[in-house]
Amino acid sequence: MANVRLLLVEDDPALAELVAWHFEREAFAVECTGDGEEALLLAAENPPDIVLLDWMIEGTSGIEVCRRLRRLPATANVPIIMLTARGEEADRIRGLETGADDYVTKPFSPRELVARVGAVLRRVRPALAGEGLSYADIEMDLVQHKVRRGGRAVALGPTEFRLLRHFLEHPGRVFSRERLLDAVWGHDSSIDARTVDVHIRRLRKAINEGDAPDVIRTVRSAGYALDNEGKV
Repeated sequence: MANVRLLLVEDDPALAELVAWHFEREAFAVECTGDGEEALLLAAENPPDIVLLDWMIEGTSGIEVCRRLRRLPATANVPIIMLTARGEEADRIRGLETGADDYVTKPFSPRELVARVGAVLRRVRPALAGEGLSYADIEMDLVQHKVRRGGRAVALGPTEFRLLRHFLEHPGRVFSRERLLDAVWGHDSSIDARTVDVHIRRLRKAINEGDAPDVIRTVRSAGYALDNEGKV
């Protein structure tokens, strides 16, 4: 799963090294920390695609890190898998209710952990599992480079296609103009952040043709997100 960014929060250096090695072997980009506060800063600065989070880290606990990640707009929808030696049912329920998507009890098989992460990612990022993306009534064929909404073909330019693809890969997540520039245009100093607004308008016009509900939400002072909010 190349280009998938994984944040590993584990304060046991030997275990962290072992887990990171297994994921890097599968082409994940792994960032590690054993500190809860640093994990929150790293996630806020550059939201990962998935978080592996140890419950029993020093300082800010894993359960508190999970709770705070769910409160941040940039990480509210990032999948989180808790790693813990606490195997009681009440602990598993607490972890899931706090916002974890899955729960792995120590000791675990690193190969199984890789498989569990893959399963979670395939649920939230369909492009990793196949050749298409979808959200609400929008469908994107990555092979034929086509988009349909409600069965209607949608004509998009290359930039609008890349922009919509990025949103479809991260539904619900809020992206600032600067993050969208990095993700869609790359690090090009000649592009102004206001360019994002222009292409957002073009994308909206194309996918909302025929009075379809607007699924691109503008978040004041934050950016944009693909979020139907019950409109579709």
